[in-house]
Amino acid sequence: MTRWRAVVVLLALALTASACAASDAAIGRVGAVVRTASGPVRGTVTPDHRLFQGIPYAAPPVGERRWQPPAPPAAWTAERDATAPAPRCPQDSAPGTSEDCLYLNVWTPPVSTEKRPVLVWIHGGAFLDGAGDRYDASRLAVRGDTVVVTINYRLGALGFLADPALGAQPGNYGFLDQQQALRWVRDDIAAFGGDPAAVTVAGESAGGMSVCDHLVAPGSRGLFRAAIVQSAPCQEQASLAAAEKSSVDYSTAHGCPDRATAAACLRALPVAKLQPGPMYRSLAGIGLPGPATGGTVLPSDPVTGIRHGSAAPVPVLMGTTHDEFTYFLAQQITAGAKPVTPDTFTAALARYFPDAPAIAAEYPPSAFGGNASRAYAAAVTDSAFACVADTLARSLPSVWRYDFTDATSPALAGVQAPFPLGAAHSFELPYLFDLDGHPAAFTAAQQSLADQMVDAWAAFVHGAPPPSWPAGSVVSLAADGVHPDPGFAVDHHCTFWRRNSP
Repeated sequence: MTRWRAVVVLLALALTASACAASDAAIGRVGAVVRTASGPVRGTVTPDHRLFQGIPYAAPPVGERRWQPPAPPAAWTAERDATAPAPRCPQDSAPGTSEDCLYLNVWTPPVSTEKRPVLVWIHGGAFLDGAGDRYDASRLAVRGDTVVVTINYRLGALGFLADPALGAQPGNYGFLDQQQALRWVRDDIAAFGGDPAAVTVAGESAGGMSVCDHLVAPGSRGLFRAAIVQSAPCQEQASLAAAEKSSVDYSTAHGCPDRATAAACLRALPVAKLQPGPMYRSLAGIGLPGPATGGTVLPSDPVTGIRHGSAAPVPVLMGTTHDEFTYFLAQQITAGAKPVTPDTFTAALARYFPDAPAIAAEYPPSAFGGNASRAYAAAVTDSAFACVADTLARSLPSVWRYDFTDATSPALAGVQAPFPLGAAHSFELPYLFDLDGHPAAFTAAQQSLADQMVDAWAAFVHGAPPPSWPAGSVVSLAADGVHPDPGFAVDHHCTFWRRNSP
């Protein structure tokens, strides 16, 4: 090679390297800063998606704002760092939490001139724990070409204490946080490439119960065009009167019995003393706080509202896992409860069901390999989850349904139980999200199912039917793929529960 040719080659290599470096820098800059109505935020840009974390959607609910409806956030002018999650709301199971926790996270595909539909995810956790940053939604954003928003909302006593000393129609603060987040999406999501007219509200467990509430809540009307309800015992709502009574007892037990000074007394308490909160309803022995019905925020419980046709007229994707309650029963046994045996089976049922002998006859342990714990869990699964979904689906104008049946799901692999868990509560979540940022260790068949599920959820968010899902019918999301499930109602004894429900 002559000297001048060597110079040309070196110059070309230098220009190429410079162009690549410029390209890499451009990837880091394009779309990294978004201007919201409150101020600019700088997020993280990768080649296939963007992520903005810790964006405030409400003012900090601290001091006098403790136990008040959420207010809009204060404006800011300098770029706000949105490259790390904000603190989670106070809860027993997580360190480093803060009352200043009303933040959300936004995953988007790469910048485009097209507006993408939006999925707003409400986390579960029995209204006691959880956080939006647990759910890495990059697969839904990238494969589903969807903008995904995950939110925090107030939990436990801070979110749902219904002491009348706090004001007229107290409680439901965490639910009002969710509505405030939906209003933020309506007002700000276009800046992130989302379509505010194409919002789907979605959630699992307590998040799914919340979605049921949004379907009938007057203040939620018009904030979404579709809904996804996953593993939600939507009938487990307390009345406002019951919530108020339990909350007054809770305040008294926490040193604030005087009705005239209870509000100031409660607001002066340290956060640690307020955990976990009043338990004014029970799902087969599991205490829960949460939204209360009977006031202007939630005039009707969702089951009644949906049955009477007062729900928002939007399409709904709804489903359960095949063995929901085995997870909760395993938790109870781990905490010291005794497994259910054939000798204690009817007595165990009688603690929560008025007609225990009839239920024992419908679910004989012999039908579950002699395992009374599995028989008990099946009865609660069907009465509180599967057949509630079946009943609600009969009153919804447009519904797509599933039963997640992969008993080999890698979710919560550390849960120990003296019986097979099957396809338990929350076991579908790693098929949609990377929980805590960790991709699940799927088999090839499970990875295929995860892809099919992401495609189905994304199609629904985009306004189309899930591929190969017949409207109104149930599909089984199984380890070997998606199949019609015409025997769902029989498998879950739904005719029996329709006869034996209030």
